[in-house]
Amino acid sequence: MTQGSPSDPTPKDRGAGRTRRIDDLDERILWELNRDADLTNQALADRLRVSPSTTLARMKALREAGILGTAHATVDYGALGLPLQAIVAVRLRAQARPAIRTYAERVIRLPNVLNIFFLGGQTDFLIHVVTRSPEQLRDFVASRLSMDPAVASTETQIVFDWLRSEDRPTATEGFDELRDPIE
Repeated sequence: MTQGSPSDPTPKDRGAGRTRRIDDLDERILWELNRDADLTNQALADRLRVSPSTTLARMKALREAGILGTAHATVDYGALGLPLQAIVAVRLRAQARPAIRTYAERVIRLPNVLNIFFLGGQTDFLIHVVTRSPEQLRDFVASRLSMDPAVASTETQIVFDWLRSEDRPTATEGFDELRDPIE
């Protein structure tokens, strides 16, 4: 739910050119941090039954390899007077497709934008926005997104509610279950 920080890899950089192999302990560290990024190093080490110096060194190596990024907070935007969230599907004009990255870089700087998802298919982007009212959402889409010369069309979907994976109980114990074939 939060916008990436400057230290986050760009979508183009994520997963590209990785040469570091990770082992079971690395995966367990990543899994535990994925479940609870607020874990202290000591709590993480205790959970994994290794020394704190081991977890610290492993996390440093994972960060340097670009596998582990920054932790993000889940913000209650409604409590901040921004109760309306929407997902705006954006399709660029065919002539603008070579500038797809510059468009995204321009849009992510807009104050109401939380996330941008690059897509394949009919839609080029899904843009996650937050606003204080339907009127502000309408004005944002009409003046900040639709009026861009690169944009062919937009379609706005209101977010009524959502669930985050950390909000649900799970029997999943690690990444291996995510890699397993779907039966």
